[in-house]
Amino acid sequence: MRYPTVEYERGAVLLLDQTKIPQEVKQLRCADLATLIDAIKRLVVRGAPAIGVAAAHGATLAADLALEKGRDGAQLREELRRALKDLSAARPTAVNLHWAVSRMETLLASLDGAASAEALRDAIAREAAAIHEEDVRLCAEMGAHGARLFPDPCTVLTHCNTGALATVGIGTALGVVYRAVEQGKKVEVYVDETRPLLQGARLNMWELAEHKIPATLICDGAAAWTMRQKHVDLVIVGADRIAANGDVANKIGTYSLAVNARRHGIPFYVAAPYSTLDLSLASGQEIPIEERAAEELTSLRGVEVAPLGAAVFNPAFDLTPAELITGIITERGVFAAPYEKSFRQNYA
Repeated sequence: MRYPTVEYERGAVLLLDQTKIPQEVKQLRCADLATLIDAIKRLVVRGAPAIGVAAAHGATLAADLALEKGRDGAQLREELRRALKDLSAARPTAVNLHWAVSRMETLLASLDGAASAEALRDAIAREAAAIHEEDVRLCAEMGAHGARLFPDPCTVLTHCNTGALATVGIGTALGVVYRAVEQGKKVEVYVDETRPLLQGARLNMWELAEHKIPATLICDGAAAWTMRQKHVDLVIVGADRIAANGDVANKIGTYSLAVNARRHGIPFYVAAPYSTLDLSLASGQEIPIEERAAEELTSLRGVEVAPLGAAVFNPAFDLTPAELITGIITERGVFAAPYEKSFRQNYA
């Protein structure tokens, strides 16, 4: 991408503001932790891998701010612990956020208790940079594995945004599309609008136009009819958390796509890095599902579209049972059921 999703400069996390796309392409400079946490909550940065990277850089930001205040090693360590706790609470469903925070907590615990504030800060910054670079690599490897699944030519249907905007690499599900195109395959994409925040319409269509890949926008409710009428070869989506048994939490509407894909005999794939796997959870029933503000449904870009006081149920995610998933693409290959056995063999 010409526009980095997440960057770090000394004293600030820089985020490509995804609430502005496609009307504006601009960065939000987060020079304090409260601004960064608010940006994560408001979906300025979104996509599970990108949120994880943003949180990792948030730890560096917390360390830099502590140094500016003249904190010693013990004080900086305590401020980092508080910062990591606050970052972890920003979004409940996307496990990459908690994975990145946990990785920072583990590092912090491993460092010499007598380490100076500067030494702690440098260790945290190196780990954040490593998490950032790892996401770039994982996306590339996922893309290579997933692209092998694409026939040539290939018609793909996807949901929500899973490209470079959702990661700091080429993306997860959309990254697979990019890699297939790079291999010379002719790929056409049908893009769910992805209500209520239109990540498909605003973000996927923008990314695909940037890559000059043919894409057609459809309303979410047209997905089943598109499968029936347009010879869709496969459906590919991302994930925000994957349980040990292969159940997937992803953007609301994913479950409907999986049901419709099964009805029409279309393979349904999920692409996600290992940091999205949560092997501590036996099934998706244990995954917390975030519910967001009613205003996301009752208004559109500040214009009320529902009667005042309308009752609203606005889950941000749903659960797709493993039995509906043809395969899960990670940086280590394409896994098929039984997922628990294959995950534990490869990610023990």
